[in-house]
Amino acid sequence: MTHIRDGQPVHLGTICALALGVALTLTGCQTTHKLKADPKAAVATRTALAAEYIRSGDLDAAKRNLDEALETEPSSVEANNMMGVLLQQEGSPSNVAKAEAYFKRAISLDPKYAQARNNYGVYLSGRKRYPEAIAQFREAGAALGYEGRTAALENLGRTYLQVNDSKNAEKAFKQALQANRDSVIAKLELAEIFLQRNQIKDASALYNDYLRQIGSQKQGARSLWLGIRIARAERDTIRMKNFINQLGADYPASTEYQRYLQLQQTPEAVWK
Repeated sequence: MTHIRDGQPVHLGTICALALGVALTLTGCQTTHKLKADPKAAVATRTALAAEYIRSGDLDAAKRNLDEALETEPSSVEANNMMGVLLQQEGSPSNVAKAEAYFKRAISLDPKYAQARNNYGVYLSGRKRYPEAIAQFREAGAALGYEGRTAALENLGRTYLQVNDSKNAEKAFKQALQANRDSVIAKLELAEIFLQRNQIKDASALYNDYLRQIGSQKQGARSLWLGIRIARAERDTIRMKNFINQLGADYPASTEYQRYLQLQQTPEAVWK
């Protein structure tokens, strides 16, 4: 459930950190006996198994494990959080509605559990409840030591963009780069912000850094469109044509390529 595809953000941030650091060594009756003897270990193992099942798409198996985990320990922060992830992942209106209660319960049980805040922020953003999502992402992004902190800051920046707050979005993306200098989402989003402000040198530097980072990997449609517009602003016609050819060859049906074709018909239009 990553939120990057070909270097491009597909969904707001990481929905959940599925690896809970629990060894999944279930070996027959001996393990079953140990789980019964140690309820906390059982809950941790069931929750970790559920995470793996979610990752593999077996949502029914995930639900069975989480039901057992919560029956054993209703106050498990991790199991409540994971149940919220599961119900949101399933996607039906009734389950999506139920997911919120599990995220809220996880946070109420442990307000410092950053992963639940990030996951709840993703949930809220998906419902277009952006101010509430921002509050959750800010908490998660401020949690030093949290492994998903970069993703939370990326999510925060992209949510600020949803409410047209580019100043705070810029701040969040810069924080994401401080947390992880290889954040391609932060680089591309910042380059877009700088391009919109006509800070071409800054936009170009970030974009070129992104290209060096991905090496021979194929760019996504959005990054190619960004490169086209930066090259156009720099009057680099050769580079611009190269990116246009890549965009047309790899993503002919993309919104970005259709936008390019539209601009060819209306030269006076603004290239955004």
